[in-house]
Amino acid sequence: MTFSWLLSLQRRLAPDGANRQQKRVRIYFMGVCGTAMGNVALLAREAGHDVSGADTGVYPPMSTVLANSGIQVFEGYDPARLETLQPDLVVIGNAMSRGNPEVEWLLDTRQVRFTSLPSFLYEAVLERRQNIVVCGTHGKTTTTALAAFLLRESGKDPGFLIGGVPLDPPTGSHLGKHADPFVIEGDEYDSAFFDKRSKFIHYAPTIAVLNNLEFDHADIFRDLADVQRTFIHLSRIVPRRGWIVRNGDDANLDCIGATPWTRTLRVGTGEGNDIRIIGFSEDRNGSSFTLLAGDKTWGQVRWSLTGLFNVRNAAMAATAAALSLQPAEFNPSALSLEPLARFRAVKRRQEVLFESEAVTVIEDFGHHPTAIAETLKSLRNRYPGRTIHAAFEPRSNTARTKTLQSGFLEALAHADSIHLGAVNRATKLSAEERFDAEGVAASLRVRGKVAASYGTNEDLRQALASGWTHNHPNLVVFFTNGSFDGIIPMFVQGLKS
Repeated sequence: MTFSWLLSLQRRLAPDGANRQQKRVRIYFMGVCGTAMGNVALLAREAGHDVSGADTGVYPPMSTVLANSGIQVFEGYDPARLETLQPDLVVIGNAMSRGNPEVEWLLDTRQVRFTSLPSFLYEAVLERRQNIVVCGTHGKTTTTALAAFLLRESGKDPGFLIGGVPLDPPTGSHLGKHADPFVIEGDEYDSAFFDKRSKFIHYAPTIAVLNNLEFDHADIFRDLADVQRTFIHLSRIVPRRGWIVRNGDDANLDCIGATPWTRTLRVGTGEGNDIRIIGFSEDRNGSSFTLLAGDKTWGQVRWSLTGLFNVRNAAMAATAAALSLQPAEFNPSALSLEPLARFRAVKRRQEVLFESEAVTVIEDFGHHPTAIAETLKSLRNRYPGRTIHAAFEPRSNTARTKTLQSGFLEALAHADSIHLGAVNRATKLSAEERFDAEGVAASLRVRGKVAASYGTNEDLRQALASGWTHNHPNLVVFFTNGSFDGIIPMFVQGLKS
């Protein structure tokens, strides 16, 4: 869908100021507190436009970031508000559906133009940029932040859109210089209720980074083959002058096959990869590894992040960043790995919230079995001898169903005690399709684990607050891609007080 007025908006969003017009555009974001929506709203605000938006269940950190940037956030959806504001454009998030009062008003009246978030991004920002599109079931946010950070450290001013709140770079979105790359998190989830293509299909990749591929988003995809199909579609729009950087250890990505229309580099631990990870080790203070480019050492790294999955994220990001600096051929000398020692990661990714001799509290965005399992294994290496208590909120559209239930059981079994929170929006699912928290807890108890499920997340917090002995070191990790009904800061505050 192309709007001539959006093409002029693209000129107004030109990060170098060239051709920028003085007219301000009023843009309203539906679902503005989602990490992607919020960061795109920040891009529009950075370009000098009037930005507002609405959401339900508004909570930090995104709500705080938006407010600090002068973006007005409304609680709930109200057609009268749109009628009063009369924005030039409404950007509709993919969490919106028919029946939403503002959606119905837009469709009934046709008074205001509307579009999806990915379409807006392409028209206004990405169409003429050199785009690094970071895709995969896991690690997109961290890898996107890493690529942007490394490019900034190399002296470039890249644009970027990170689906979270990073510490490095210091913001989740930035327009950057038009001549420099734009790094964007490429989500395979659908674009909007009226556009069921994956978001990343809109993002015009020059370099497509394929971190990994597993079945997820059961509300959108039928099976693994369906997910693979959309990744194949993405690979087909990488230009001849571009690159595909893919995880060479992931058999599920073999579906991409030969790509004679473009160039491919494989990254991984196996012998057949173009860029290899060797010598990985981790401890309480971080991890170390070496990257080989062919048979030559690219660099040796000691950094604060842990887990082989994060090392792979770094290798993928560094490869893509180096290619964007010298795209004619891969030249590892184009990019130094030394800045990785200073990288501080992304909030809510193994983020330490509290630490004492008795207990350490960590929050993690994990909501897929593989991510949870890998994080728990890494935490076991980092905190040897500690009792690990894992609290999990079945919240995503897939996690709250039985689709991956057996996988969650296996993943959570890496902890010593497991606390299963309330299934999010449980009443919208039948008992046959809903995640069976008590059933999972019972299976874990059979395996000798301490495990319980709770009717409310507040019940979980209270049980967890009194559920261990303080004469033995403990580690509490909360896994959620949402707010966990606010119990995490309450739990931490209880420890502090």
